[in-house]
Amino acid sequence: MHIAVAGNIGSGKTTLTSLLAKHYKWEAHYEDADDNPYLNDFYEEMQRWSFNLQVYFLNTRFTQILKIRQGKKTVIQDRTIFEDAYIFAPNLHAMGLMTTRDFENYTSLFKLMNSFVKAPDLLIYLRASVPTLVTQIQKRGRVYEESIRIDYLKRLNERYEAWISTYEEGKLLIIDVDTNKFSENPEHLGEIIGKIDAEINGLF
Repeated sequence: MHIAVAGNIGSGKTTLTSLLAKHYKWEAHYEDADDNPYLNDFYEEMQRWSFNLQVYFLNTRFTQILKIRQGKKTVIQDRTIFEDAYIFAPNLHAMGLMTTRDFENYTSLFKLMNSFVKAPDLLIYLRASVPTLVTQIQKRGRVYEESIRIDYLKRLNERYEAWISTYEEGKLLIIDVDTNKFSENPEHLGEIIGKIDAEINGLF
């Protein structure tokens, strides 16, 4: 099985992925921000590095999915290939931070890759308000995230909601991070696990 966790920057994807991998003994595939060669440059100069960054994400995510599908283990993935294509790249284009030429090139590349991959068996979407995102981003204290603007997070949230409202590629579970504090409250994590059990049992 392929489970994926989706959500805006600071919504708690990596934390939930770790907790669920530990509980279910699933193999976890993370978005490795520390090894990303473009991330620091991107936050310093978004317009110059947006295309490079998005192609890097697309490539690493596509590679991840192929490995997941070829393997025999149940895998939980931190962020999906869809988020790059439906949220981050279009947002950069709309903000004037990616040229139309680069965006069209990127989109055609995604469509080609998407024709080779299958959506996750279960998608877990972490819904969070901008104040919650800001609090959690500040709490983890990554230097390159200090320059993230509120309006940038807001735009991303709007695109996430639009994408999730039409998502029909597979099973979907929505968690409200404003009220469910799974990282600090074991009971809240238990609620999520109960919902996942219900969804997974329906997958077989």
